[in-house]
Amino acid sequence: MSRQYIDCREFPSTMDCSLAMSADNDKELLEAAVQHAVAVHGHTDTPDLRKQLTSLFKPGTPPLTQAPAKTA
Repeated sequence: MSRQYIDCREFPSTMDCSLAMSADNDKELLEAAVQHAVAVHGHTDTPDLRKQLTSLFKPGTPPLTQAPAKTA
């Protein structure tokens, strides 16, 4: 399986989270993303959260720089 990532900088938040994470497999990335979403963003670990996070995975590695997402 190829490397995948998820990047909080792509999503609006009141805290302007700048964390990006990547892994070589879905399971490892999902576990890290869930832990972060729960501990930092206050989400609850549910099957729906896991499904949403998995749908946001992108192939490759996060870019070194990215403009923060704008809050609505």
